Amino acid sequence: MKIAVLGAGESGLSAALLAHNKGYQVFVSDAGTIKPTHVLALTDNHIAFEQNGHDVERILKCDKIIKSPGIADSTPIIQAIKALGIPIISEIEFAFQYVQGKIIAITGSNGKTTTSYLTCHLLQQAGYNVALCGNVGESLARKVLEKNYDYYVVELSSFQLDYMFDFKADVSILLNITEDHLDRYDYQFSKYIHSKFRILQNQSHADAFIYWQEDPIIQSALQVKRLLPELLPFALETPNQTAYFDAFSSSLVFPSMDFAIEKTALVLQGKHNYMNIMAAVLAAHRLGVQNHTLLYALGNFVNVPHRLELVDTLQGVAYINDSKATNVDSAWYALDSQTKPIVWLVGGVDKGNDYNKLLDLVKQKVKAIVMLGKDNEKIQTFFSPFVQELYDTHSMADAVLQAQNIAQTGDVVLLSPACASFDLFNNYEHRGACFKQEVCKLSTL
Repeated sequence: MKIAVLGAGESGLSAALLAHNKGYQVFVSDAGTIKPTHVLALTDNHIAFEQNGHDVERILKCDKIIKSPGIADSTPIIQAIKALGIPIISEIEFAFQYVQGKIIAITGSNGKTTTSYLTCHLLQQAGYNVALCGNVGESLARKVLEKNYDYYVVELSSFQLDYMFDFKADVSILLNITEDHLDRYDYQFSKYIHSKFRILQNQSHADAFIYWQEDPIIQSALQVKRLLPELLPFALETPNQTAYFDAFSSSLVFPSMDFAIEKTALVLQGKHNYMNIMAAVLAAHRLGVQNHTLLYALGNFVNVPHRLELVDTLQGVAYINDSKATNVDSAWYALDSQTKPIVWLVGGVDKGNDYNKLLDLVKQKVKAIVMLGKDNEKIQTFFSPFVQELYDTHSMADAVLQAQNIAQTGDVVLLSPACASFDLFNNYEHRGACFKQEVCKLSTL
């Protein structure tokens, strides 16, 4: 069988290597330039490839297409493939057919990376043979090639879910749904919601579905869906039998597990993290991790980079890297978590953002805005009536220097962009790394 792999990033390269390993005739095609290390891997494995364009005729002769998640459906090559009815799947879908262990699948508009890392950490601390993969770190295909794991914690974006059909999770987690990536869904929120709920597909009575019961979008969708897996909701304000935050005792309570932990014992703080913790704990417990192990592991977890990461404190000013905040809702949590005046670095590729959600917090907490992007007009127009100081910058170096000039002792410089990173950076990790690099330069001035 002939397979064409579109896109030669981490997921595309790994899918190609796995397909080659399984005996498929593989052709890799990338509209851009392929990394030298990926070119070497393809060459060493005698896998045909092209870069800086698509050989449409050759691609359309293939029996199946593995599409990288970054490629939009609106691109001409995808339209041509669909017109001929050639099956298109994601790398996750392809790799799943070779998975022998259990799958813990995690999605949501916000918090999925922290929850994925934490779930993997809880399982590892219990001695489980577990891989972390998907939308974070290495791909599922690479992990399948690496060795047989007993458990796979798989972070899933909506773009990956869109092209998954036979995939099934033993435990699925849906953290929340807020407006995000609407530019990829014809600006129709209903299409994005449908995409997120694909994480439930093919689950049976033997499986489990963990979700935030107070999310109005999730609750509304659940009213019209027939669900087979065991339902394990968690809540911030409403006591239930599985997991909730008890404000009176300042504890996370898990009644069905006979388990509770005070928030002071947790490394991760903030309501958004309490939700992440409850989801991860429910998943780990469902897979047999004992309470004493959970208690120990929650106390020694190290949070992921680029998520409310304190980079340094210079002259009484805290510099916080929250580059992972690529949408409005995630930026809301970051702003809400701060108790000191904020110099806010915001901007990038707008995905149909509604900044009204941030307005109250900005009025209360933000003393100045440093805009960081190629086109900052929308942010400028929206926030200028409410924030006196707004500065237009187009590089991380300029943004950090501008923030330093504004900030005073006791302030916070917060990079929480609320936008995608692809106008000035390779990805949010690159953006966060550049921020940390520029902050480090300040300490030497």
